[in-house]
Amino acid sequence: MNALYRDQPWRPPRPEALEIPGPAGPLEAIVEDPATPDGAEPPALAVVCHPHPLYQGTMRNKVVHTVARAANRLGAPSVRFNFRGVGASAGAWDEGRGETEDALAVIEWARRRWPGLPLWLAGFSFGSYVALRAAPQARPAALVTVAPPVQRFPLGGAWQPGAPWLVVQGEADELVDWHAVRDWALAQTPPPELVLLPETSHFFHGRLGELQQSVQDFLGRFADGSEA
Repeated sequence: MNALYRDQPWRPPRPEALEIPGPAGPLEAIVEDPATPDGAEPPALAVVCHPHPLYQGTMRNKVVHTVARAANRLGAPSVRFNFRGVGASAGAWDEGRGETEDALAVIEWARRRWPGLPLWLAGFSFGSYVALRAAPQARPAALVTVAPPVQRFPLGGAWQPGAPWLVVQGEADELVDWHAVRDWALAQTPPPELVLLPETSHFFHGRLGELQQSVQDFLGRFADGSEA
């Protein structure tokens, strides 16, 4: 954990429900902004993308919430949002293209709200695909992709994030083959850091604590300023 927060009592931030202007209309979002000791500047801002909209994926997914919480524990405000056509967000499913535009609109909004902060961009499953698509334009300081759907979407080399990058994958994932994720990750140049969690399903049942710790350990290096 960031040394600034290590000895501080920590309480989850109060969720703030709001709408963010998107390219297809308003996007439903939740902001969680933790208090910082002595009014210190947060180390970054985090935007987290949710899983597949056509399979009940929303910003309230527990994996998405867990990743956002890892950023919050390091003092970073987080933004979770519903892609177009999900929940109260306007628009309709657009096979990843429009959803990438949604993510970029949310990132732009977050950068206006917290100007000057580095961006931590993250996604779970389909959200990983969107985060990777958005990364070259968004230029995050760090990228986290959880259970990237390498066999379902074209996750080739076209969207190299150009930033430190973590992949977290369960070895008992019933939807994403962990062997395929491992091979894909190792084929990237440079390869991301890869955390494989044994006996872990796609939705990280019973393993959310390990997921949060993996993400927090990775992002914490940048929160501490020990890595650029």
